[in-house]
Amino acid sequence: MFDILYTHPDFILINKHPGVSVHKDGGDTMLTQEVAKAVNENHLYLVHRLDKMTSGLLLLARNQQAASELSRKFADREVEKYYLAIGSKKPKKKQGLIKGDMQRSRRASWKLIPSQNNPAITQFFSLAGEPGERLFLCKPHTGKTHQIRVALKSVGSPIIGDPIYNPSSDADRGYLHAYAIRFEYAGEIYAVVCNPAGLSGMGCKWDGDTVLSALQQWEAPWDLHWPAI
Repeated sequence: MFDILYTHPDFILINKHPGVSVHKDGGDTMLTQEVAKAVNENHLYLVHRLDKMTSGLLLLARNQQAASELSRKFADREVEKYYLAIGSKKPKKKQGLIKGDMQRSRRASWKLIPSQNNPAITQFFSLAGEPGERLFLCKPHTGKTHQIRVALKSVGSPIIGDPIYNPSSDADRGYLHAYAIRFEYAGEIYAVVCNPAGLSGMGCKWDGDTVLSALQQWEAPWDLHWPAI
């Protein structure tokens, strides 16, 4: 269900496994309760969320004061977040900016539209993956529902295994992973990477030779040259 990656007196960073909900959905176990048991806390606080499909870094606060401060940092875009994804087709462009308003579409889906009233903003780089696939490193500057999933579909490379935006794709999981996070807290900079390659339960596609080679180029995503926006 999760791996504990880093503990601090005020917060915990975990690697959430794919297919695990951060909320109690139907018969699902409450993730925060399970993590709290593992670290002997009565209660932990969610300060941001990941889709059930998405694996990777999830930050949990250990007290109300830390939860308030960390939630504010997410709201004010003071937390750098980086995601990995594997797309099912060659994208319309290999890197750049995806920006536009998001609008409700059919069923549980969203779509990107040209207007810019309250846009979702995502920067990305990409490299060749296995034949017919593309590996993406995404840096979202906003926190919209399904933002990266919709963004990659909009450039013609929906995520492999995504049941909503790529339903014809047959895979062992939806290949979106919260890869790295960097933020300042109480005067210290915290930068954590969670590489899915070789980790149990993360999916077989992260372990392909071309993906492993690409990930070596992105070991410190904050050091890459991200164009100013």
